[in-house]
Order: sequence, then structure tokens, then C-alpha cells
Amino acid sequence: MFNVDITGEYIAFFIFAVIIIAGAVLMISLEKVVHMVISMAAAFLGLAGMYVLLDAEFVAFVQVLIYAGAVSILMIFGIMMTKHNGEAVETAKPLHETLAAVGALCLFGLLFYSIRTADFQSAGAFDPGQDNTLAIGEQLFTGYIVPFELLSILLTVAFIGAIALAKKEAD
Repeated sequence: MFNVDITGEYIAFFIFAVIIIAGAVLMISLEKVVHMVISMAAAFLGLAGMYVLLDAEFVAFVQVLIYAGAVSILMIFGIMMTKHNGEAVETAKPLHETLAAVGALCLFGLLFYSIRTADFQSAGAFDPGQDNTLAIGEQLFTGYIVPFELLSILLTVAFIGAIALAKKEAD
């Protein structure tokens, strides 16, 4: 039914997919926050590998630099700066777990149906040999300058809010 050539790119795709899925599953299932951050960083690195497979080297570099590096380190510093008292484990809520499982199955079914019925055409205009970093920079600072500046303001406000919350918790 399927005629698939097993190539290095094919194998790398599945290795990166396993890293991403394992990192995401461990992120939501581990209990120690530091272990959760490490598994999240693994998922980010797997995603960067996927970007390399898609010939988006700049996005892969930014993924490693910003997410796997800076966000993970920022989270670890946030963990170290705040006090974490041992809290009681919440009791299991069967209704919430059932609703979450049903929602996850519905999402999976919707995604599966969408992918199976989509008509994927190869984009003939894309030339991976071009300098996509220059094109990204031109688009970012010409066509998308307002969202770019609003995002920087939003991140600054979020950072100040996180500092205020951490300081209030310390008091």
C-alpha cells in the first residue's frame, strides 16, 4: 500500500519525533520541576532537529538559542528564586480525567481526519538555496513591525509581572 524509501532523513524524522513526544509526555508526567524543565528542553531540541530537516536552519538556531537555552535557564532561575513548600497531592478526579481523555481522543480524531483529507501540494516557489534569514528579517521589520513591537512589550510586562509575583511570594 505504501511505498516508502528508508533514508537517513526518514530515520532522523522518527528519532526527532520520539524525542519530542517523550519530552512532552515526561514534561506533564514528572513531579519534580527541574526534571520537567529538562524534559521540556529535550522536546525543544527535538523540534529544532525537525526544523533542520525542513531546511529552516535559522528557525532551528533560534529554537535552540531562545527556547532550549534561554527559556529553560529562565525557568530554572525562577524555580531557584521562589520557595516551593511540599504541597499535598491532589486527589484524583475521575470526571476531569474522563473529560480530558475524551477531549484528547476527539482532538486526535479531528487531526487524523484533517490530515487524511488534506490535499498537500508541493510548493514549487520555495528554493532552499536562498537566504531565508534575510527574507525573515525583511518581513519582520517591514510587514510585521507592529506585532513585533507589541510582542516585545508583552514579554516585558510578563517579565515584570513574574518578578512582582515572586517578590510577593517571598514576603
